[in-house]
Amino acid sequence: MSTKIIYPNVILGKNCIIEDFVIIGKPSSDEDEDLSTVIGDNAVIRSHTVIYAGNKIGHNFQTGHNVMIRENNKIGNNVSVGTGSCIEHHIKIRDNVRIHSQVFIPEYTTLEEECWIGPNVVLTNARYPRSKNVKEKLKGPIISEKAKIGGNSTILPGIKVGKNSLVGAGSVVVKDIGDGKVVAGNPARVIKEIDDIQEYNQR
Repeated sequence: MSTKIIYPNVILGKNCIIEDFVIIGKPSSDEDEDLSTVIGDNAVIRSHTVIYAGNKIGHNFQTGHNVMIRENNKIGNNVSVGTGSCIEHHIKIRDNVRIHSQVFIPEYTTLEEECWIGPNVVLTNARYPRSKNVKEKLKGPIISEKAKIGGNSTILPGIKVGKNSLVGAGSVVVKDIGDGKVVAGNPARVIKEIDDIQEYNQR
């Protein structure tokens, strides 16, 4: 007996592997029952992953176990989401993004090409939680192209992390980070340039 549930409005590409106890195309409400869910070729969806309706996902997508992906996200090619991570709704994830395990990505976040999100990273989108009209003011971070967020870091709402920047492990980022900067601490401060790190200059 099959243990996976794939709803009628799901379109799967070629050569997809869907493991046991996976749910794909789950409506989040009665209004979402007609939303299509599209997943490209060569996906590997590991056990106990839940993907809600309305997601548009590119080729070579992979999840670890116990991944939650809410509705109406746009996810590019060659994206992987690690075990136990939660992707909320209305998020843009570009090509070649790597999201490690136990990561939280909130609504209205943008992850640009080739960015790297380390384990246990938390992005946030509510500047004043539980304040009046907070739902209308949600604003997720923008993690720019090739930026790298070290494990256990927290990024505050609306923050832009610049291209090819590096956030040190355990940092709390409270203001925008420029391109090519290395930051660390709580609150995170610039400590050097990415070009100062020899390992990133090796070809």
